[in-house]
Amino acid sequence: MKDNEITFSDEQLLHYSRQIMLPHFGVEGQQRLQDARVIIMGVGGLGSPAAMYLAAAGVGSLTLVDFDSVEHSNLQRQIVHNIDSIGDSKVSSAKNTLNKLNPECSIDIINRQLTLDEVESLIKDADCLIDATDNFETRFLINRACVKQQVALVSAAAIQYEGQISVFDLTREDSACYACLYSEGGEENTNCSDNGILAPVVGILGSMQALEAIKLICDIGETLTNRLLIFDALGLQWRTMKLKKDQDCPVCG
Repeated sequence: MKDNEITFSDEQLLHYSRQIMLPHFGVEGQQRLQDARVIIMGVGGLGSPAAMYLAAAGVGSLTLVDFDSVEHSNLQRQIVHNIDSIGDSKVSSAKNTLNKLNPECSIDIINRQLTLDEVESLIKDADCLIDATDNFETRFLINRACVKQQVALVSAAAIQYEGQISVFDLTREDSACYACLYSEGGEENTNCSDNGILAPVVGILGSMQALEAIKLICDIGETLTNRLLIFDALGLQWRTMKLKKDQDCPVCG
């Protein structure tokens, strides 16, 4: 397809009309979404709203990666799944929901843990990757793959009443990477099963991951590149930390 070639039917233009009418977005922005391919690593608390909003917004191709199955305790916050999904793989459960939400969105699923080489191969033609995983080992692996393939990474994490989100736009030479923020092997894993999580907290952060991905794809607004946004749900406060590329970073330096 040629750049900027518009391929929407009248029905599709009506379907996405509330986005198309937006300043700086228009039908060109909607076409960019339809042409885009986004990888979502993890379809739990963060990945659920991220996947649903991206599919609903009209992203043309989503690849969902997870190797876990739906459990009863997931349903308190992982809104892409439902009571009938218990025991199913999370990726197949999510695909069923997204197909009902927007049948025009192409959904590919991978129901296993991937190696670094496999992630690098998977993302080489992607517009961006959403990291919705819940452990440092996987996040560091994802970051290395994105640095290698120069793919933008939208990363978030949440625990108890707090969360954080940042964009590592690795298509830019001045962008920090995840390893500039956290040293590999120097962080202790925390997860929801051990510490708890308030359901809307992951909903807020996952929705913001979808928002940042759309901004990256459509080249609108200012993304969170080189900024870390920290959310305190109890105080309903946001704090912003500036990030800087570490010239001595073992991954991107």
